[in-house]
Amino acid sequence: MFKREGVRTIRAFTLLELLVVIALISVLVTLLAPALSSTLGSARGFRCQMSLRQIAFDFSLFADEQFHGDRGDDARLGGRRFRLMTFQESLYGLDEYWQGGESETNILREKAPDPPMRCTEVHGDLTLRRGLSAEQWGAIAPPQSVSFGFNIRLHRPEVGEYPLPVDEPVRLTNDVMQHGMTPLVWDVDGQEAFHDKNWIPQFTGPSTSELGFYSNEMVWFPGTRHNGTMNVAFIGGQVISTREPLSESTWDWDYQPVR
Repeated sequence: MFKREGVRTIRAFTLLELLVVIALISVLVTLLAPALSSTLGSARGFRCQMSLRQIAFDFSLFADEQFHGDRGDDARLGGRRFRLMTFQESLYGLDEYWQGGESETNILREKAPDPPMRCTEVHGDLTLRRGLSAEQWGAIAPPQSVSFGFNIRLHRPEVGEYPLPVDEPVRLTNDVMQHGMTPLVWDVDGQEAFHDKNWIPQFTGPSTSELGFYSNEMVWFPGTRHNGTMNVAFIGGQVISTREPLSESTWDWDYQPVR
């Protein structure tokens, strides 16, 4: 037989070869998936750290006696004093910082570019309600979608005789900046705060004594959603990721300002 000039024989993959290729791809995906997931998780954790670092920076400006800008209703306290609650309201756009116009609610979308006060690992929109302060129920809802909680001892310290209730927020001054290793704000588990402890997640803190107002971890619900770690921003501005926040020897959990 004679072979025609210029005609090429095209060889196709057999079914067996295709199955082998698919099997190899599946094995590679299985091997690489954990590493890819960890990398993506680390990237989201880094974004969360950047958000917390920005909050700490904004707090340092808010505390500054010369460059603090608008302190809202705290202007009546005098030029030196302010409340942690007022600072938090400035971040969310609550109460005197309301950004919803005449509407009774304002929605912070999860997928908005650079959403304020949001960790990328926490999903769902946040609804803000007009006329409510940051420490009131319903001001920020749902609680399960709140990302960050502030140190409650910088808001309502454990003072007075137990078991009398804590009465009103403390008045901070720029002196608070001298306590750089005091945690300011960190990842919280809004689900646990709301369902297990019937508490708003915006203010939180661990127990530091057996007879304090916040004993028995009543308002402690850390969010360890970043590969088992939580991110913590300090008054001094640094952000640290840890698995054991209460075992860190250099952290000053006990500090609370004097009224």
